[in-house]
Amino acid sequence: MGNKIKTHKATAKRFNFTKTGKVKYAHSNRRHQVNLKAAKRMRQLRRTGYLSDSFVEAMHKLMPYK
Repeated sequence: MGNKIKTHKATAKRFNFTKTGKVKYAHSNRRHQVNLKAAKRMRQLRRTGYLSDSFVEAMHKLMPYK
């Protein structure tokens, strides 16, 4: 019997997989000193970010059962 691989919990809390296999995440820099950041920047940070394709394999190793 093979051993199960542990999920990297910090990664699992920050990233999700889409149905097509892309890696989705929420942008950072939205918590403090919001009044110093431009409205356009804040609006862009609201959108979902997608990880580069080169990182997808590494994400699957960190989150094997997602």
